[in-house]
Amino acid sequence: MAITVDQFIQNAKQWKAEMIVLRTILLTCKLEESIKWGQPCYTINDKNIVIIAPFKAHCDLGFFNGVLLKDVKGLLVKAGANTQASRQLRFKSVSEIEKLKSVITSYVKEAIKNEVDGIKPILEKPKAIVVEELDAIFKKNTPLKKAFNALTPGRQRAYLIYFSGAKQSETRIARIEKHTAGILAGRGINDCTCGLSKKMPYCDGSHKYATN
Repeated sequence: MAITVDQFIQNAKQWKAEMIVLRTILLTCKLEESIKWGQPCYTINDKNIVIIAPFKAHCDLGFFNGVLLKDVKGLLVKAGANTQASRQLRFKSVSEIEKLKSVITSYVKEAIKNEVDGIKPILEKPKAIVVEELDAIFKKNTPLKKAFNALTPGRQRAYLIYFSGAKQSETRIARIEKHTAGILAGRGINDCTCGLSKKMPYCDGSHKYATN
């Protein structure tokens, strides 16, 4: 059974109030909502516009093509060094959201207009990511190398970004070992492993609400 946004927010351990306020703003912009990648996602004509992403340190409103927004106030941030199109607004309280309600609304409406008008960001060709520990393991584990190369480019890059994100070599090796079985099974790092997802092959967070 697919989870709903109501269930997601109800079961949230933190940022519940912040997500309720953000959700209200987004619904007034006449966006459709569903759970994608385990989080509340808002679309128009089945095209992703924004996603609510609760993290430990802050609650984010992520714009899929946020790089196109004018952002005259300089509020948008990149999620990481490898991020190209998406941008985030980060909040730590309801008062912050309420204070920026009109700004959030204008950003969302601008994002909707860009999508409706067919405006797309021009993305740079991703730089090659080298993980020396993975290359060393490939030399000893030919089946793993073959399975990795059989993955889609997107799945390969997601693994490489995750592996290379660790500062210590030991941590990088541990991450590779943890995901070896998944790679051999042909799964991406964000693919469903429980079989309950309604967005197969991707995980939509349904496992969090499964009952025995």
